[in-house]
Amino acid sequence: MRGSGDPGAELMCSSLAGPDCCGGLDNIDFRQADLCVMNWLLGYVDPSDPYFVAAVLTIAFNPLFWNVVARWEQKTRKLSRAFGSPYLACYALGGAIVLLNVLRSHCFTQAMLSQPRMHSLDNPTAYLVGLALLAVGGVLVLSSFFALGFTGTFLGDYFGILKEARVTTFPFNILDNPMYWGSTANYLGWAVMHASPAGLGLTAVVALVYVIAILYEEPFTAEIYRRKSSQLRKRS
Repeated sequence: MRGSGDPGAELMCSSLAGPDCCGGLDNIDFRQADLCVMNWLLGYVDPSDPYFVAAVLTIAFNPLFWNVVARWEQKTRKLSRAFGSPYLACYALGGAIVLLNVLRSHCFTQAMLSQPRMHSLDNPTAYLVGLALLAVGGVLVLSSFFALGFTGTFLGDYFGILKEARVTTFPFNILDNPMYWGSTANYLGWAVMHASPAGLGLTAVVALVYVIAILYEEPFTAEIYRRKSSQLRKRS
């Protein structure tokens, strides 16, 4: 484990003492505590590793890309005009998203393989737990795709391809945004199967990015359907 042989770090960790209850926080040396924790973390995860950096960048870039492009299309309809059809434009964006997600998964896997495994996770039980998470994630992702269809999955509403009503069948009847959480479960399962602290850290980044994406996407999508409903009421 990297960093475990540093005598200075061991001395620093061993010298930490509990705070004096009457002295308040003034008796706590936060610099020592932080370095001790960082020494343990950096033994498993090297955030400067090129594969780890690439994984973080692809995780953050993908939702940014599809949201920027989809909103640009919703405002300008330039993709639809360029492809001659909103459906063809949506298919093109969907294909680009799939390729970017393949790249993200590749970078995620390479980041795990380039960094140490955690021995406490490297056992058959953890492997089975990871496999179960992969299965659950796969069911959520695939069932979401079949319920929404290609255009529903890949931002067709931004291209003016709207569904008649909100999808409420499985898995949307048990979970909001099942595609995102299924994808997160897939990455978590993959990380656990590889006993990878780096993978677990990257999975946390995936979950955080999806939470931000949901907060950004849902109000805008709701506004698109609100306008559609308002237009239908005016026509009737």
